[in-house]
Amino acid sequence: MEWSDGKGRCRWANPKNPAYIAYHDSEWGRPLHDDRALFELLVLETFQAGLSWECVLNKRPAFREAFEGFDPARVAAFDEAKQARLAENAAIIRNRRKIAAAVRNAAAFLEIQKEWGSFDAWLWHWTGGEALVECGPATSPLSDEISRDLKRRGMAFVGSTVVYAYLQAAGVINAHEPGCFLAPGR
Repeated sequence: MEWSDGKGRCRWANPKNPAYIAYHDSEWGRPLHDDRALFELLVLETFQAGLSWECVLNKRPAFREAFEGFDPARVAAFDEAKQARLAENAAIIRNRRKIAAAVRNAAAFLEIQKEWGSFDAWLWHWTGGEALVECGPATSPLSDEISRDLKRRGMAFVGSTVVYAYLQAAGVINAHEPGCFLAPGR
């Protein structure tokens, strides 16, 4: 595909959506170590299940507002009334099960922070702090193992495919395709 700026990119990046291009170029696949940003991606990836990432990305500003800046402590405290209001918010994806999962996952996220000192420490321990290079699969033995651990800790909507996409987004797995200007070794 020809890009107006001459840079090759991953095939999934939509050249007609500036937000998508910016996400690809400046966020996706870059090692992330900020707990709040890691929580944001976790919530967004769980909402993406069954939908396109572009759909979720286009609603990201509304999600940030609705989920109070993705502060896990605040999200964990969302009561039934708050969850019902979110289910009426047309600016976000109004799936009640995913909203409830975000609240449940926030509580588990906080428990992981307590146990490990940070969610970042827990996440990156799986790879010894190193980003993996892998392009092509939708799941892996690593995403299978992390998915099982998250489910054991009480999280929902964290199947292996969602976890694999999360690992790619957070830069734990660098999956930029050959020909992309961000591909490993370029």
